[in-house]
Amino acid sequence: MVPYTAMLDVPRPVVEFLARLLAAHRRKIGTPRGSRALGPFRQAVLVLRWFRQRTCVHCLARDAGISQATGYRYLHEGIAVLAGRAPDLHQVLDHCREQGMSHVVLDGTLISCDRVAGTTERGNDLWYSGKAKHFAGNLQFIAAPDGSPLWISDVEPGSVHDLRAARAHALPALYKAAADGLPTLADVGYIGAGIGIHTPLRPHPDISSPLAADNRTHNRLLRGIRSLGERAAAELKQRWRALQHVTLSPGRIGAIAQAALVLHNAWSEKR
Repeated sequence: MVPYTAMLDVPRPVVEFLARLLAAHRRKIGTPRGSRALGPFRQAVLVLRWFRQRTCVHCLARDAGISQATGYRYLHEGIAVLAGRAPDLHQVLDHCREQGMSHVVLDGTLISCDRVAGTTERGNDLWYSGKAKHFAGNLQFIAAPDGSPLWISDVEPGSVHDLRAARAHALPALYKAAADGLPTLADVGYIGAGIGIHTPLRPHPDISSPLAADNRTHNRLLRGIRSLGERAAAELKQRWRALQHVTLSPGRIGAIAQAALVLHNAWSEKR
């Protein structure tokens, strides 16, 4: 093999931020000093290479001089430590009200994954998304009006509809926020979500005539305001490429996305 020099395109303060979290975790679980193959900083580099470059764990372990099993253990530990710092939805919405935001944006995104065993009640593949035509996990996220990602839910299988996933993870808190003056904007996938969740208007299925002019104007305005918030998922996927396709257990997709959100916030704060 031929060694070569590489550069990790992540700000050093972000690496140090994760290294401090990993060091604190080691102290918490009572890891003896010097007993690990990698120190907190080198483990942080391994984890960030996976998030940023979607490098295979075998290659990460080889470059670090550790076994593949240890590489997976270090990676999962880093994901868990970061995901444990993900913001709570109620706290996020309270902060939005304190900041005087006019609204938040609710949307769903699909994270591609490998094929997984499991079927629905109808015998279909549980993790197969008929919308995207591939296996994936469904995540719900909340974004600020300017498109900054604020919160990400736990994962649901790709066959689960956005509205059903939102009812399980987000809508109860959003109803309370709407009652306190913070409405939510969403797309047509959330029609029927309830009071305080503003969605586009659709013509009645039994009426062939198009929407009235004021209703079309309402939809255009809603689409224009909501579009900025919907870029949040794309921004996370482009910065943290591990979210473009997850080869770990799909049940970990929620934790991976929440960890990416914590890293994204740390990156933004270090600018």
